[in-house]
Amino acid sequence: MTTERTGPAIDAINLSDMGFWARPPRERAAAFAVLRAQPGPVRYPDPPVPFTRRGDGFWALVRHADVTEASRNPQIFSSEPNATSVIDSPSWLNRYVDSMINMDDPRHAKIRRIVSRAFTPRMLAKTDDDVRRRAARIVDDLIASGPGDFVAKVAVRLPVEVICDMLGIPDHYQPRVVRLTNIVLGNTDPEYTGITPEMGRLRTGLGLAKVAWAARELHRLAARLGRERVAAPTGDLTSALVNANVDGERLSAREFGTFFLLLVVAGNETTRNAIAHGLKLFTDHPDQRDLLLDDFDARIAGAVDEIVRYSTPVICFRRNLTRDHELNGHALAKGDKVMLFYNSANRDEAVFTDPDRFDITRSPNPHVGFGGPGPHYCLGANLARREITVMFQELFTRLPDIRADGEPDLLLSSFINGIKRLPCTFTAP
Repeated sequence: MTTERTGPAIDAINLSDMGFWARPPRERAAAFAVLRAQPGPVRYPDPPVPFTRRGDGFWALVRHADVTEASRNPQIFSSEPNATSVIDSPSWLNRYVDSMINMDDPRHAKIRRIVSRAFTPRMLAKTDDDVRRRAARIVDDLIASGPGDFVAKVAVRLPVEVICDMLGIPDHYQPRVVRLTNIVLGNTDPEYTGITPEMGRLRTGLGLAKVAWAARELHRLAARLGRERVAAPTGDLTSALVNANVDGERLSAREFGTFFLLLVVAGNETTRNAIAHGLKLFTDHPDQRDLLLDDFDARIAGAVDEIVRYSTPVICFRRNLTRDHELNGHALAKGDKVMLFYNSANRDEAVFTDPDRFDITRSPNPHVGFGGPGPHYCLGANLARREITVMFQELFTRLPDIRADGEPDLLLSSFINGIKRLPCTFTAP
């Protein structure tokens, strides 16, 4: 059974307008249902951004079949020159953010080979122990401090502490890492940039300048840690990466810097949002919470995937056509840009029965919340699943009645489905 939905007229939907992304989540979901019902992808103009060249617009890929096909065919749907933004980033920004996300083979394969070798079984075992230890301490601190903002007290802490420990980033630097990654991914939200709509069309360009500043600060941290680990390796991931030599291949200083940035940003922001959305979902759907607690070990894996499907922390990525191609009956031309909207693919009625229902027993669940199938599937998906699993195990074991106590304060973004604050309440043991 599929829930009947109605949405706005197609002409009232403009994915290039930040005003659309300020709408309530239900309204956005209804708009994407309208887009999926169209005969083919809809084309939108590029948003006007100062200091950048305005392109010819983009096709919005909103169906599961289109997103997965594009993901499987990187030779046609290229990640170069940019996969994270509809606009082509200026060179002064690219030097900091041009990570493996924005690369095709052979550059992408080279970095992935080196990185994969760095994630040794010993390091992964240590990380699993660290996740459990830190989750327990976070709940200790939550109980001691009492109810409040779940994001600050819980959701933001576990992923940032784990990724910083993996990389060897000192504990005292963690709050700064959070502030900098908030700017990198929240560059359209005035709270994180200080750039308000009253600043007019310049605000987007100023937001990019803020991203460049934050990314540069993270690169400086990477460079300092890298130099220290070359001189005296300590067994952390930074040591493994800067000293890696796989068949004569090494990471350059810039490659290490951009991958370091990718790790601290993706390893922090996306998992924290899944954890925050998870608490809100279990609050809004107490039947699913009861189902999970009835047999946590048997159902938590399905629950994690359903949280990721339903909330889709990363909304979209971009691909660039290397040649003319017919995508499920729709003609695309060489040089066209397409945006892969994972949030819409994860609600596709052709794939998911009753897609607007939060169902932790959903099976199969071929969501694309960690990206579509192919070489750019999220490298940290297993770590993210583990962090979410352990965090909810610790929370629901020790605070079984914890719940959201109000509506979330949402990030203004077309890229990240973020929660900035979420009040929570519980009965202390």
